[in-house]
Amino acid sequence: MLHYKRSFTNVKAMPRPRVTSDQQILEAAYRVMSRGGPADFTLSVVGREAGVSPATLIQRFGSKRGLLLALARGSAESIDDCFAMVRAAHASPLDALLAAATMMARGTKSPDEMANSLAFLQIDLSDPDFHRLILESSRRSLDGYRALLDEAVAAGELEPCDTPRLARAVASLSGGSMISWAILREGTAEAWARTDLETLLAPYRTRA
Repeated sequence: MLHYKRSFTNVKAMPRPRVTSDQQILEAAYRVMSRGGPADFTLSVVGREAGVSPATLIQRFGSKRGLLLALARGSAESIDDCFAMVRAAHASPLDALLAAATMMARGTKSPDEMANSLAFLQIDLSDPDFHRLILESSRRSLDGYRALLDEAVAAGELEPCDTPRLARAVASLSGGSMISWAILREGTAEAWARTDLETLLAPYRTRA
């Protein structure tokens, strides 16, 4: 890189606008994650998907690990906004709960995508830095589910119940249903997960 520095020593430095934003790169990286496992997730592949060079990815994220951590961090930080967006889109807190709990399934179009997600989950569970971020994601999700359940009880949609405990069941079923769907392969992941969630919530619904 020294020869490039020498070439521009006498040129007044001007800020260069970023043609491809970090957010666009992260979205491209997510698409690459959906199509393949960790072994297929390389800076070259992500760079081609995002329309930037691997050198640009290294400059912005430091390494492949840095890029993956940025993805995990962005996911954790966006959860509260996702819950707020879903709540704003539904008059019923119970409808908002079902939409939030099936959001991940809605974005999963094939068993292969589910398998790729599980492959990356191994990293989340075994690496302390990644685990810290997925733990934050899980806690924020539980808080979001509990808030919607509390609203549903207050609105008379659900009978009074132990909402923290029920929120844990909703979170567990939201992810676990997708594994069952990937094995049995009937219908869509979203429909499968929604049916399971409806079954879970049925005993808590008010008779009205």
